[in-house]
Amino acid sequence: MRDDAPSGRPPAGRTRLRGLPAAVCAAVAATVALVVFAASCDGSGGGAPRSRGASADARPSPSPSPSPSWDTGPGSLAALGDSITRAFDACSLLDDCPEASWATGTSPEVDSLARRLGVPAAATWNHARSGALMAELPAQARRAAAHRPELVTVLIGANDACRPTVERMTPVEEFRADFAEALRTLRRASPKTQVYVAGVPDLERLWSLGRSHPVAAQVWELGICPSMLGGARASDAAAAERRAKVSARVRAYNAALAEVCERDARCRHDGGAVHGYRFTARELSAWDWFHPGPEGQRALAEIAHRQVTAERPPA
Repeated sequence: MRDDAPSGRPPAGRTRLRGLPAAVCAAVAATVALVVFAASCDGSGGGAPRSRGASADARPSPSPSPSPSWDTGPGSLAALGDSITRAFDACSLLDDCPEASWATGTSPEVDSLARRLGVPAAATWNHARSGALMAELPAQARRAAAHRPELVTVLIGANDACRPTVERMTPVEEFRADFAEALRTLRRASPKTQVYVAGVPDLERLWSLGRSHPVAAQVWELGICPSMLGGARASDAAAAERRAKVSARVRAYNAALAEVCERDARCRHDGGAVHGYRFTARELSAWDWFHPGPEGQRALAEIAHRQVTAERPPA
């Protein structure tokens, strides 16, 4: 969830990043045909007798179009997001490790969503970028749409909350508008693509997990998610208020993701599964105690696979 953009031209293979990381639908309807029973015709023309009390000019109400069915076995996948989807710090210090990505990775240890779905590597594309904010998602969606993937995954938002100060967190309305624009961008070029949206992880849970750990607290002071993790051991009222504001903003981001996703018939939100997942110490990166390590990436892949292959979206 790095907060700074990579500089220079990346070498082939992994993307080498510089600096330190600053961060890391519930409404796809099932296929239902709603049949509206029309009022009977007037018997004067030889048809069936009119029902008592029915209006002579009654007409059948138009049946609503059925929602598109959700394909639980998509054959191609494009991933959008930030450093979590790039598996930053999962394999080595300050480095992307896309082979360990929960979405498109090839590592058997992680067993990514793509692997679980049986999607060949040639039909996967990872357009996430370490350090990305929600404002970048429309551009990522444009690149992904060029492939016409059957499924797009989205996991982004931690960087919008992990800012130097709480005042610099992305406003919720901007966050919502950028996500809506990303979906519109995708729909214009690839209208039938399904979208799986994972929530923003619980940053306060990460702080609670590592605040008393000597190594984690020291590493965080180097600039990892300062709005939440800065001064990890501080217990004064000001620190508590700051963390509460960040936590509230993350919840508001997740509500915005669910709200926008609900308006798109081919979008499925995780229903709070990722935000509610309680990462353990062994599931975090050994390098920064913030990004998911291989076991954390595997947990994200399990959640995504459960959501994508379910016949119905989460309640």
